[in-house]
Amino acid sequence: MEIRSTTQAPPDTGADTVVVGVFEDEGVAHDTDDGALGRLLDAGEARASFRHLAHVHAGGRRWIVLGLGSRDAFDPERARIAAAVALGRARELGSRALCWELPHHVTDAHAGALVEGTLLAAYAYTRWKSEAPDAPVPEQLVVSAHHDIGAATAAARVGAEAANAARDLANAPANEMTPERLAARAAELADRHASVSVDVMDRSAIEAAGMGAFAAVARGADAEPQLITLTYDPGDVAGPPLGIVGKAVTFDTGGYSIKPAARMHEMKFDMCGGAAVLEATGAIAALGLPVRVVSVIGATENMVSGHATRPGDIVRSRAGVTIEINNTDAEGRLVLADCLTHAIERGAERLVDMATLTGGIVTTFGAVHAGLMGNDDAWCDVVLAAADATGERLWRLPLDPLYAEMIKGRYADIVNAVEGRKAHSITAAEFLHRFAGDVPWAHLDIAGVSDDLGRPYAANGASGWGVRLLVELARASGGAPDMH
Repeated sequence: MEIRSTTQAPPDTGADTVVVGVFEDEGVAHDTDDGALGRLLDAGEARASFRHLAHVHAGGRRWIVLGLGSRDAFDPERARIAAAVALGRARELGSRALCWELPHHVTDAHAGALVEGTLLAAYAYTRWKSEAPDAPVPEQLVVSAHHDIGAATAAARVGAEAANAARDLANAPANEMTPERLAARAAELADRHASVSVDVMDRSAIEAAGMGAFAAVARGADAEPQLITLTYDPGDVAGPPLGIVGKAVTFDTGGYSIKPAARMHEMKFDMCGGAAVLEATGAIAALGLPVRVVSVIGATENMVSGHATRPGDIVRSRAGVTIEINNTDAEGRLVLADCLTHAIERGAERLVDMATLTGGIVTTFGAVHAGLMGNDDAWCDVVLAAADATGERLWRLPLDPLYAEMIKGRYADIVNAVEGRKAHSITAAEFLHRFAGDVPWAHLDIAGVSDDLGRPYAANGASGWGVRLLVELARASGGAPDMH
């Protein structure tokens, strides 16, 4: 979809469909020449209640009147939802070019959110479909405003398209989206951006580097594991390098601690954190953000075979910490342990990791929030601010030495899972804390939000959650102008 912003009035943009939002107690800012929109409101067919839709033909085009609810409640997340709802009606009407009239007295962040909501809602994974969708999306979106909103809408387009690219990676079946295919995508991004370089370690290199935790997860799979490192260096910039780490288990059987069969097909989504890190890095480079970034993605399958790790096996991580693997389905933290160490060794001075790590976080937050745990209050506040700006919501959970005690091992330094799944999400974070050490670090457990988010702009399948958050975090870390 082509995205364009303009200061032209909506009728002058050439769009065949125009969306006009209406706040409670405010009415229509710019009516058609014959007053068609006002008449819709007067008749009660159009209403200002949030998400209420009505449309009318006037002046040779369609007009959609969309209720925006209370102006005070209309934040950028509501703008994303409104954009998704409007797109649905525009598709039903057969629109080819859609124009949003930016509501008066809202911010550039709202303008960007309209772009994000539209592009995210327009997404569909159709690679394996034999027939095209019944209602094609418009070919163009125009946002009309009284002032120049070009920078905000352009940045929003980059972030939303990157999120959709991450959805493509995650929605792909595991027989196609192997660790090596993820590494190939990393190489594509490096070829596209001169500021990005890529390095990939295969099984033999991972083992030779002493990454026994990562290697243990990969042992059962015939597919070659890949430790993917993308380095973004825009040149002469100040500030500490940002390390972003993603879990990319491209299919997770659970290993010998095997998962139930009923929903095992969904375990292709266990690489959503890595997909988000990969595509966010490309977006950061596309935007030219003034921050150095080291992105580390641990990609492997977790399979059952005669070579697979057994419950009770003990391995040694790259950091020298020994780990008793008492649950082979708690594999993500093993992958991330060596990835965090690798990111620090590659120069990262602040860390955030993103992973579909625990079922416990789904029980706690459902698909509303992801969990945040971290070792540095100031850094966690920066991450929370990025979440608030992008509508990718986080809720912080505590770390505590008493939780760290729970992962102490009987036969090794630590265990990878506590008995009885007590404080499951927090003890998983304490496991990772051991490898982050004193480097400011935030862990995002995205298991509940990575797919089937239920939002109008990302209802089913992979959500691309976290891509926009990581881009905003990089923007904040580098001191780039705030687009939100």
